[in-house]
Amino acid sequence: MTAASNPLPDTALDDLADTIAAGATIAGLGESTRFAHETFDTRDQIFRRLARQHGFRALALQDDASVGATLDAYVTGGAGTAASALESAWRPWRTAEMAAALEWIRTFNQDHLSDPIRIFGVKPAQARPEDYDAVLDHVRRIAPHRLAELAAHLEPIRTAHEIDEHVQRARGLHPGRPFAEHARDALAIVEQLPGDAVLARMRLIVDFHERSVAGRGDYAGDAEVWAETITEHQRRTGHRVAYWDGIAHTSAVPTVLGLAPRRGSQPTVGRVLRDHHGSGYVSVAIGFHHGDLGVAAVPEPAPDWLDARLAAPDRPAHWLDLRRADLRRHWGGPAKARVISGVYDPSHDAAEHLVVASLPDAFDVLVHLRRVSPVRWLGA
Repeated sequence: MTAASNPLPDTALDDLADTIAAGATIAGLGESTRFAHETFDTRDQIFRRLARQHGFRALALQDDASVGATLDAYVTGGAGTAASALESAWRPWRTAEMAAALEWIRTFNQDHLSDPIRIFGVKPAQARPEDYDAVLDHVRRIAPHRLAELAAHLEPIRTAHEIDEHVQRARGLHPGRPFAEHARDALAIVEQLPGDAVLARMRLIVDFHERSVAGRGDYAGDAEVWAETITEHQRRTGHRVAYWDGIAHTSAVPTVLGLAPRRGSQPTVGRVLRDHHGSGYVSVAIGFHHGDLGVAAVPEPAPDWLDARLAAPDRPAHWLDLRRADLRRHWGGPAKARVISGVYDPSHDAAEHLVVASLPDAFDVLVHLRRVSPVRWLGA
């Protein structure tokens, strides 16, 4: 990926990075969808400038600690390729765009051996597909008569590591019974057997499904835990940190999701970071007007949405610093912004948004892209 592919020219990206870096200890670089090449590339280009010109030396990702350690090992000179490092990552990270970002960081680190960029995941360690294999192999050896019963619980739910359970439900792929219930029943079987060689793995599997979007019944995640992971890393290392996630997590105020309005305001990682770091946490929202995401064509937004209000037909991209007094006054008040998740359905486009009570409090900087195209999935 090069800056030439980005709708923002180099000078605009330089100015944007300078603006974000001013006073920032942690920069929450949020995008409104994980499926668009242009939103990812804009975030990547901002990060490269934050690293080269402003000394940012840490990248926090919405993934678990073990995945973060694998990616960190690759960018600090470990064996393998970017694609192989991403094999166990959360599905939205497994793209050619992300691989290119990792390759750039690895090259940067080779030139900065004493001051490298480090990567970490904000979630605690989670279950991996190999944990299911270990549990099944253990029961196959010590209690083969229970293997079929156990497999009936584990085989359906391990698919959530490829397609999230809530996405399976939205796409009509879900087998029916909640995965957390299957996981708890599988744990009960393992607990009845002699030995505890795989109990820890089985409990990780239960925890994975209970803490998923489907298991929790919301999209909020563990905002306090994730934010504390970022803050602890910054405190321990002194590094300036870029946090990559969706805008529903990086927003510095609670959000209400159009897909789950009955749940009311959801806590955000950005809100916790703002409470702790004040203006040292800078929240950036990278959104778009319309385009092809590969999985679906996204139409123009409703007229009252932020994405429509930001539209400039003669400009492929532009950005605003809402910390400026005049812009804060102009854009003050509540706002509805487009969010495209893994359950997106164009026929329900009106629900694919989040609402914030105060736009300037939620996002310090807005980046608006006119049109987007799909990311390139690894292995596609």
